[in-house]
Order: sequence, then C-alpha cells, then structure tokens
Amino acid sequence: MKTLKLVLIATLFFATIESKSQVSVNVNIGTPPVWAPSAPVEVAYYYLPDIEVYYDVPARRYIYLRNGRWFRSAALPAHCRGYNLRNGRVIYLRDYHGSSPYILYNEHRIKYGRSNYGKTKKWEGNFKPGKGHGHGRGHGH
Repeated sequence: MKTLKLVLIATLFFATIESKSQVSVNVNIGTPPVWAPSAPVEVAYYYLPDIEVYYDVPARRYIYLRNGRWFRSAALPAHCRGYNLRNGRVIYLRDYHGSSPYILYNEHRIKYGRSNYGKTKKWEGNFKPGKGHGHGRGHGH
C-alpha cells in the first residue's frame, strides 16, 4: 500500500511539473515597446503609418526606407527623431508572418495613409519618406 501511495504521489508530482512546463512553453513573440499600446494579439511587426516605418518587435528594431533600400536600426531614423511614438498610430500587422514586412509597403501606405503629423504641433519633424517608394530590394542591416 505504501508503494502504491508513493507511485501515486510521484505520478501527481511529475504531472504537475509537466503541466507547468507546458504553460511556460508559450513563447512571446517579443515584449512590446513602452510606447506601443497593448496588442490584442501577439504580432511580430507594427507599422507606423505617420512616419512610414515598421517596428520589428522580437528584434526591437525599426525598419525604414532610405534611398531605395530598407534598413534596420535600434533607433528611429534621423528624419523621424522628433516624432512622439506615444501619440502616433500603431498598426498591428496580424496577417504577416515573414521577415520582410516592407514587401507590403505600397499596400500599407495606401491602406493606412499618413496623418497630418508633419502639419500639426504634435510633431514638427521634417518628415521626408525614403526615396524609392517601396521598390528597394535591400534587406538592411
């Protein structure tokens, strides 16, 4: 009877550990930046239409177009540095699962447009979108 109890206790113990490990296996795609509102679902990329820049959540990198090529950087590009990320629009790219969200750049520009941030007091930056309008083939660094 003692052996049966020990086997039962051991089985319950390992089942509990296994169920806890299954819960912890859920991997977050990435921690959202402090400036982004909470995403309703986990996404790998945000599109910031006001400045026409993508944000790679897992890599914590901005993806932007410059002179027909796409670049990745930990900081906003120089022409967007005055932009207030907390007040800007954030589009969660729920339907894109690749590594180059900018392949849909022209579609995103048309679908989400740009607000009047460059014309309002919210952002007085000298926004100039990258040349090439999404036709760059570079993958950035």
